[in-house]
Amino acid sequence: MIQALNQKTSEKMKKRKMSSSFHGIRPPQLEQPEKMPVLKAEASHYNSDLNNLLFCCQCVDVVFYNPDLKKVVEAHKIVLCAVSHVFMLLFSVKSPTDIQDSSIIRTTQDLFAINRDAAFPGASQESSGNPPLRVVVKDALFCSCLSDILRFIYSGAFQWEELEEDIRKKLKDSGDVSNVIEKVKCILKTPGKINCLRNCKTYQARKPLWFYNTSLKFFLNKPMLADVVFEIQGTTVPAHRAILVARCEVMAAMFNGNYMEAKSVLIPVYGVSKETFLSFLEYLYTDSCCPAGIFQAMCLLICAEMYQVSRLQHICELFIITQLQSMPSRELASMNLDIVDLLKKAKFHHSDCLSTWLLHFIATNYLIFSQKPEFQDLSVEERSFVEKHRWPSNMYLKQLAEYRKYIHSRKCRCLVM
Repeated sequence: MIQALNQKTSEKMKKRKMSSSFHGIRPPQLEQPEKMPVLKAEASHYNSDLNNLLFCCQCVDVVFYNPDLKKVVEAHKIVLCAVSHVFMLLFSVKSPTDIQDSSIIRTTQDLFAINRDAAFPGASQESSGNPPLRVVVKDALFCSCLSDILRFIYSGAFQWEELEEDIRKKLKDSGDVSNVIEKVKCILKTPGKINCLRNCKTYQARKPLWFYNTSLKFFLNKPMLADVVFEIQGTTVPAHRAILVARCEVMAAMFNGNYMEAKSVLIPVYGVSKETFLSFLEYLYTDSCCPAGIFQAMCLLICAEMYQVSRLQHICELFIITQLQSMPSRELASMNLDIVDLLKKAKFHHSDCLSTWLLHFIATNYLIFSQKPEFQDLSVEERSFVEKHRWPSNMYLKQLAEYRKYIHSRKCRCLVM
C-alpha cells in the first residue's frame, strides 16, 4: 500500500513538472522588502536629572536651618511640593481649607517655621532681588537627618530601606529612628487618606516608580511657585527654573550664564507655537508626551532639537514611525501629508535615524509615493537610493509583465480553438 501511495505521489509530481514545462513561463517570485532600520529608544534619565538638582545648588529658593539657626541644606520648593502636601501648606501653595486634613496641618506646624526676620544671621548677605525662603526645622532629630531625607525625596521617595539605613547611622536609638521615619511618612501622606506608608518594604515593592512624573504635572503652565514666564505668540506660559535647569542643558546654560535670560523674568520664545512649546514643557516636567499627530510630533522634534533634548527627539521619531507603519496602503495613497517634506525636515534638523527610515519607507512603498507630485522633490542622491532599494523591484515588475502577457496569449489561443 505504501509503495502504491509513493508511486501515485511520484506520478503527480511528474505531471506537475510536465505541466509547468508545457506552460513555458513560471509566475515570478516576489521577494521580501528590505528590513526597515530599527530605532532604539534612549533610556530615561529623569530620576538622575532631578536627583542631581539637589547637589548642583542651582535655582535654590528655600534654605533649611536647624533650631540654632545654622544652615543645614538648600532645596527647591517645586520639587518638595510635588511630593508633599505638607510643603504645599508650608509654602502657601495650598491653604488649610484646601487640604482639610488635621494630621498634615499638625505635621507642618510641629516640624517647620518660616523665618522672615531681617535680623536673621546672614540676612544682610542675601541678594536683594529674590532671596531664598528661610525655614527653621523645629525638631532637632529630624533636622539632623534632613540631608538624607531630602536626598530620599529627590531620588523618587521610594527607597525606604536606604533611608532607614542612613538614619540609623546618625541616630543610634531605634526609637528615634522610628520617630523620624514616621515623620517622613506623615510628610508624604495623601490628604484625607489613612497613611498607607506603614510598611516601608511593602510600599517600596508596590510603588517603585518616581512620584514626580505625575505630581509635577500639577504645576505645568500654572503660576504657583513660577519664577519665569515665557512669551509665545502674544500669550504667556509660566514655568519653574529649577525643573528647566535640571531637565535641559541649554536652559541650564541660559539661566546660569551671562545671558539676558539669567536676570530676566519674561523670556520671549520664537519659531515655536504655544501648543508645541507646552508639549515640550510637559515632557520636561513629566518625562512623557503624546503628540496629536505626525505634524505635531515633527514640530515637537524641531523644538527638541532647538533645545538639544535628544531623548525627546527619539520619542518623536518613534511616534512618527509608529504612525506611518500603522497606516494601510489605501490611507498612505490618499493622505495629504507630504512625506518628502517630512524627510527634508528630518535631515535639516539632524534627525538622522528618522531620515534614513523615511528613505527606506518611501522605497518600500515605491508604487504609492512615486505617483505623488512631491516625489519629484527628492534630491538626485535620494532618488538614486529609492530606485536602488525600491519594492517591488524593476526586475520583478518586468517578469510579472512578461508572465501576464504570456497568460493572456494562451487564453486567446484557447478561445480560438
